[in-house]
Formats: sequence, C-alpha cells, structure tokens
Amino acid sequence: MKYTFYPAILAMAVFVSSCSFTMPLAATSNPIGDKVGRSSIVTWFGIFPVKTDASIQAAAKNGGITKISTVDVEVSYRLLRQKRTTIVTGS
Repeated sequence: MKYTFYPAILAMAVFVSSCSFTMPLAATSNPIGDKVGRSSIVTWFGIFPVKTDASIQAAAKNGGITKISTVDVEVSYRLLRQKRTTIVTGS
C-alpha cells in the first residue's frame, strides 16, 4: 500500500520542477538608464518555436531604448518548455 503513492509523488515533482538562470551577455560604455526592454522565444520539446524574435533589437524596441547599456539573457526550463529572454537596459 505504501508504494502506491510513490508514482503520484514522482509525477507531481516532474510537473512542478523548473530551472531558471540569468547571465550577462554584453555591456557598453553608455550609462545605465532606467528603461528595460525584453524579447523572448518559447520552444516546446526543444524544436517547436512559438515566439521567434528574441533579438537585442526587438528588446530595445520593446523598451523604447535608443542607447543600450547592458544585455542579459535569461533562460528558464519547465518540463517540456524552454523560454529564452533577452533583457536590454539603457536610455
């Protein structure tokens, strides 16, 4: 009877598991501004892209940034989905 719950616990652990990390990509000599822009790409099973524009240019446009200070990349994994976000700061 006690072994009946192990598959259920394992299934719950898989469904709620995730991993996320952010790493710097580039920096310029421009002063750090108060604007932040983001652009993302989401893939399912590692091969099916849903949103396909995670460029630095798209992130700057989304944040209204004309002078880029820093560029970071955030990657998050959840079960079968991967999301890669480009984060641009500047003025």
